[in-house]
Amino acid sequence: MDHDRRSSSLPVADLQSKIDPVCGMTVPADSPRTTNFDGTTYVFCSDSCLRKFADAPQAVLAAREKKDRKAAAGGAEGHSCCGGSTSTTNDNDSSCCSSSSRAPTSASADPQAVYTCPMHPEIEQIGPGDCPICGMDLEPKIVNVSDQGDDGQYTDMRRRFWFGVAFSVPLLIIAMGPMVGLHVADQISHSAVGWLQLAMATPVVFWCGWPLLVRGVKSFRSMNLNMFSLIAVGSLAAYLFSLAVVLFPAAIPEAFFENGVPPLYFEAAAVIITLVLLGQVLELRARQQTGGAIRELMQLTPDTAHRITENGEEEVSLDAVDKGDQLRVRPGEKVPVDGRVLSGSSSVDESMLTGEPLPIKKAEGDDVTGGTLNQTGALVIEAVGVGGDTVLSRIVQMVADAQRSRAPIQKLVDQVARYFVPTVIACSMAAFIGWAVFGPEPQLAHAFVAAVAVLIIACPCALGLATPMSVMVGVGRGAQEGVLIKNAEVLEVMENVDTIVVDKTGTLTQGRPELTAIKVYGDWQEADIIKFAAAVEAQSEHPLAQAIVRRAKHDGLSVCEATNFDSITGGGVHASVDGRQVLIGKADLLADRKIDGVDAGREQAAAQQSEGATVVFVAIDNALAATLAITDPIKESTPAALLTLHELGLRVVMLTGDAEPTAKAVAAKLGIDEFHAGVSPEEKHEFVRKLKSSGKTVAMCGDGINDAPALAAADVGIAMGTGTGVAIESAGVTLVGGDLRGVAAAANLSRKTMSNIRQNLFFAFVYNALGIPVAAGLLYPFLGVLLSPMIAAAAMSFSSVSVIANALRLRAAKLTN
Repeated sequence: MDHDRRSSSLPVADLQSKIDPVCGMTVPADSPRTTNFDGTTYVFCSDSCLRKFADAPQAVLAAREKKDRKAAAGGAEGHSCCGGSTSTTNDNDSSCCSSSSRAPTSASADPQAVYTCPMHPEIEQIGPGDCPICGMDLEPKIVNVSDQGDDGQYTDMRRRFWFGVAFSVPLLIIAMGPMVGLHVADQISHSAVGWLQLAMATPVVFWCGWPLLVRGVKSFRSMNLNMFSLIAVGSLAAYLFSLAVVLFPAAIPEAFFENGVPPLYFEAAAVIITLVLLGQVLELRARQQTGGAIRELMQLTPDTAHRITENGEEEVSLDAVDKGDQLRVRPGEKVPVDGRVLSGSSSVDESMLTGEPLPIKKAEGDDVTGGTLNQTGALVIEAVGVGGDTVLSRIVQMVADAQRSRAPIQKLVDQVARYFVPTVIACSMAAFIGWAVFGPEPQLAHAFVAAVAVLIIACPCALGLATPMSVMVGVGRGAQEGVLIKNAEVLEVMENVDTIVVDKTGTLTQGRPELTAIKVYGDWQEADIIKFAAAVEAQSEHPLAQAIVRRAKHDGLSVCEATNFDSITGGGVHASVDGRQVLIGKADLLADRKIDGVDAGREQAAAQQSEGATVVFVAIDNALAATLAITDPIKESTPAALLTLHELGLRVVMLTGDAEPTAKAVAAKLGIDEFHAGVSPEEKHEFVRKLKSSGKTVAMCGDGINDAPALAAADVGIAMGTGTGVAIESAGVTLVGGDLRGVAAAANLSRKTMSNIRQNLFFAFVYNALGIPVAAGLLYPFLGVLLSPMIAAAAMSFSSVSVIANALRLRAAKLTN
């Protein structure tokens, strides 16, 4: 049997739903869990279903065929993943997964969208539902920027919690009051007290706790046992035993009696449900807080845009804007979509992308990004990227996907969790038997209390939350700093990075070089040199070329058009300008071409290069005419960022295509540990590969395009820039501001997040390691203490709260100096 673990990046529109033959759940056709049997490919919602099918494929298919026949005959056989929900729909309809038994999701839920579990991103299906592994409500996989979120599930759980509190508190006073001197029900018979408690506990258990019980039942039907399995067994055991006491008191064995009457545990069942609901409310609230970064990004775009039509201007919703539409952006308005300026000029605040406070001048032909703020002038733009194609949408989706991703350390948790719940149930049964056989009177009462307490206190919700909560908060914290993490695996790998490889231009420096000095040779005038050089370089996209062109524009020089332009492999360009042959490039290139006077320019160039300038040689008609010193200023933030990296114990290596003297000057000024000059993209790739083979864990910082080979070779690729296009897609980390501080922030974030995960796992494991023996009665022989199920429920909730609170500390983590 061939298990195919392929991953797919198909758009939602291309997905077709299929049915998991084990549980009947609707699963996307590109699910990573597939297997081939008798020439047919089957898809599965979880590893558990895949294993069951692999063990007995013919039996599974026979059972599925039987269910399908019953459904076709008008039966009410529902999807087994939904706990046998009585749905009359066919198996391609996911509506049974969104029945009234589950908490409401967004009012605008799209039944055709792909939904996934926030804790188990491998679970996907068409339409809303709940996770067959952990029972959580699924959420849309594709984030809609125009959707500001819906807190329906949180509101519903909070309502159920407060209803539970309203009934559980008086119930607790009635049942436990005598222990503290509150005899509120002494004048009522034991039978009447039982009926009163039954009336108060029933709505708490079966209305407040209904979502919890449904998830617990589903977990047993699919055998994906989880926290809800233990909650359902524990609370229902307490409730049903008490119900039997009320309805059939004579049938209760005397071994259960306390003070001559059978005990009631209605208050335990109600308080357990209420405390679990408290944990759910706190968890949902924490999840809302972890989504703050996404909501902040979503709120950057306006709700409407001003579209220009043949009939004038109209205000339309953002969803109605199509690619190619002409839009007007007035002063003070946010740019609605990614576009290109057709007319007008303005200053645009792009700090949401770059982190730079200074606005950028925009004029005809310039690109603008959705979510940036137009400040001074009116612009007419053509929509280039709309909907999910905008830079902001891709950033939002990247953050959302990363928050749902699973760190490799989670595999350990999954392996433990697979056997944890069955082990807890076995421990509960062992505790019951031990107390029933060896315990003091009333033996069965003690045994029952111990068994239920073990089930409740061992609820693995803290274990399940430990890794996902830290990942969600950590990724969101990074997004606030302009550090976009592609997935949780990157966080884990980044923690072990010991060597940072950086490019010079645009990473350490501003990436916008300027022509700062000109040395003229022969009878040429400085203005003539600039005109000739700018005419040739106008046809080049190289940053150094653009520096020369900008200088010509700044000086107001009239530049002729160059002809016969040729880019020379080896570092230079050649063209004809006004009847003269102009060659621009490195000194070695001019020397190879037998240009007169090159040696005279080398000495001047060496002095300028020693100060960090890049020197370009200009030859006209086979003779050296000038040397141009071009300087790319070091970013103000670079020294502080390098200091942080060194404080973290990281070694910084600079690879640059610049000349040796220039690279040496920059490295010395910044305190770079190691540098290599004159390096080509292929050589950068080979250098990174050699570092890895020597045992180093390497992070490579580049622009995500020219440095693609080296980025791919590194353990972690870090794309510098504005987060557009290839940069977002190609690297494990994208720094939207293009600032080296982001590298330091990413390194710090990975260490703090992984440390937080380990703390959470420690809390969860130690809590269960101590809680189960205590609940089973370990302290009774020494202190005479037997843990109440209510206390166990409170302790279980506290463990979840401690994990959540610890994860939320990452929101205030300081990532850079």
